[in-house]
Amino acid sequence: MSQWDPTARLSYWAFHTNRRPAYMRFAYLQLGSDAAAEAAVDAAFDSIMGEWLRMLHMDRLDAYAWTVLKHCLVDRQRRRHPWQQRPEPMDISAFEAALKEAHADQYEVLTDTIRFYSAVSRLAERQRDAVLLRYGLQCTPGEAAAVMGVDEATVRSYLGQAHRRLARLLAASAGSPEPAEPPEAQEPQKAQEAQEAQEAPDSPESAES
Repeated sequence: MSQWDPTARLSYWAFHTNRRPAYMRFAYLQLGSDAAAEAAVDAAFDSIMGEWLRMLHMDRLDAYAWTVLKHCLVDRQRRRHPWQQRPEPMDISAFEAALKEAHADQYEVLTDTIRFYSAVSRLAERQRDAVLLRYGLQCTPGEAAAVMGVDEATVRSYLGQAHRRLARLLAASAGSPEPAEPPEAQEPQKAQEAQEAQEAPDSPESAES
């Protein structure tokens, strides 16, 4: 960093100051430990610093940084729980709030924590991220979108999908068959999911412009 020009240094520290609080809170929700969250976030910013000059030329800098953080969280989770196949959030209270806001008929099923945790684990990764940011960190949809590096409309779509998915999964686990979405509702969702899969990278390298 000592060889960077002043503008690059200022832009990095501005980004660090702006994003670190949300990253720390999100990491804590995922890891359940201040020390683990700090280690993961520090690792993420170390990686971001190493790529910052290149990131300044990216169209989707925030999306790249978010992907770096997610990779660091997965790495930290695997170190702590190497037997766990799929990293899952430590705190499900945000998902309870999301479902309650959706006025789901099966909200009473939340008394069965194991059943609810199973439903949460079956949400798509970006849906879980949006729910944790919106209800766990109390971000507005716009703030969550800025952190994730996507459009606000995309975050609202993730939240709507999460509401519906949780309600369907809990209804099915309570003994009633999971209702199928109307055909007219399936096609737009499939198209949007395909588009979002292209727009939101799964690895830092694919987030470059």
